Amino acid sequence: MPESTLTIDCQVHAYEKDSLSRPWKGFLQGPDEVTGDDMVAAMDSVGVDGAILISPASLYAYDASYALEVYAKHPGKFGLVRPFNPKSETVGEEVEEWAATPGVVGARIMLRPYEFTEYDPGLSSILDAGAKAGIPINIMCSGNLDLFSQLADKHPNTQMVIDHLGIPQPHLPPVPENPFADLDKVISLAKHDNVVIKISGAGTLSHESFPYADIWEPLGKIFNAFGLDRCLWGTDWTRAVELLTYKEGVEAFRVTDSLSDSEREILMGGSLSKIYKWAPEKKG
Repeated sequence: MPESTLTIDCQVHAYEKDSLSRPWKGFLQGPDEVTGDDMVAAMDSVGVDGAILISPASLYAYDASYALEVYAKHPGKFGLVRPFNPKSETVGEEVEEWAATPGVVGARIMLRPYEFTEYDPGLSSILDAGAKAGIPINIMCSGNLDLFSQLADKHPNTQMVIDHLGIPQPHLPPVPENPFADLDKVISLAKHDNVVIKISGAGTLSHESFPYADIWEPLGKIFNAFGLDRCLWGTDWTRAVELLTYKEGVEAFRVTDSLSDSEREILMGGSLSKIYKWAPEKKG
């Protein structure tokens, strides 16, 4: 990509070791600790200018205090997204308050199968608040694409973001025999004008070693359906350290001949800047 182009990762995580001062609420596959400093060092080592920092729900539930600390320590490097609890009676107000916080660029819903319906008031409150505040709502929806589609129909004024290709992704080997089994359902979501898709964690779906030649045919179908201006590249680091390195997650998209330079520029930062209305501050 041209040197002037910003490379922006649509999803990374940072977290401290489990401690009494900030105890983990659950389990996350990955290293015992990946601090904000660690994440910045990894990004700098491969020329990634900035990223959307997602507070990990599996560790911190709905507490984004560590993400806010990382943002304060590394100004201009991260845009912030945190998950919200649809079962909270005040969740709409919580989203609006979050949206007014410096550094915030979005909110997130963990749409677990069989837990919600399209009529759930908490989901509606989050999606409506996102539209009111003008921030995208990131939705973890693998295994629940029908409900995602129903919500996109009901909330056409909300910018909705499909997390991780809308496809279940492994944390550990082996990769499923048919990792893109839900591809047709994912492609059908492109009919919603208010929906974009994260091309994050794609390397974890490959049966081949770097640079993951077998992912490009299914990814190409997604690119064609949504258009690259609705596709956001990312690594989902640090979820899959047993499958690939951060460098491999970045470089696979730089070395492939399946993308032209102009397409790479859109996918690896250009589209994200428009969707999230944010870009990192490039040093130097």
